[in-house]
Amino acid sequence: MKTKNYLISALLILGACIIFTSSCKKDDPVEAETGTVTDADGNVYKTVKIGTQIWMAENLKTTKYHNGDAIPEVTGITEWGDLTTSAYCNYDNNAASATTYGRLYNWYAVNDSRNIAPSGWHIPTDADWETLKTYLGGSDLAGGKLKEAGTGHWQSPNLGATNESGFNALPGGVRGLNGIFGYIGIFSIWWSANQYSDIYAYYWHVHYDDAALSHHDN
Repeated sequence: MKTKNYLISALLILGACIIFTSSCKKDDPVEAETGTVTDADGNVYKTVKIGTQIWMAENLKTTKYHNGDAIPEVTGITEWGDLTTSAYCNYDNNAASATTYGRLYNWYAVNDSRNIAPSGWHIPTDADWETLKTYLGGSDLAGGKLKEAGTGHWQSPNLGATNESGFNALPGGVRGLNGIFGYIGIFSIWWSANQYSDIYAYYWHVHYDDAALSHHDN
């Protein structure tokens, strides 16, 4: 049977995950059907089946596009804020953070035609996110079912977190357009493939103090 693959890349302020749709019935129970996907750096990630979709269950940490070209690492605060080209960074410019939280990418890296995703995968659209949200019970509940349970990584109280989807969302923090890092332990944020305007794109996030999955423009 034919399948479609999607990548969710967490950026600029975000982390990343992957999705691939299969032909499961919509009313199938949530399944943590495990698999793996490998990026251009050779990093291997767990994947999880949620309804009719398969998502990456770990944040993206590649430093290369699918064709092998390097994504530039940008550490400087001013330099990051002035970017009009692709870049990635590690939270607080600490490479060790990538092991747990993955890396942060700006919109230009996500939107680059060389493809930040592994072969056969791409950035999920708002429609893909809506499918996930609906399957998990709507915006008020879906975030809790995506978040890693407990306060090992999330700030207390991590309300509603059950991780019953197996998505394992971690609060990797953000890097704003001003180049400043923040909100580790508080937010998990991911880019959508949909742009809001010539200079803004949509993103989705979950938060430590509620169970919602929310949609915004940035």
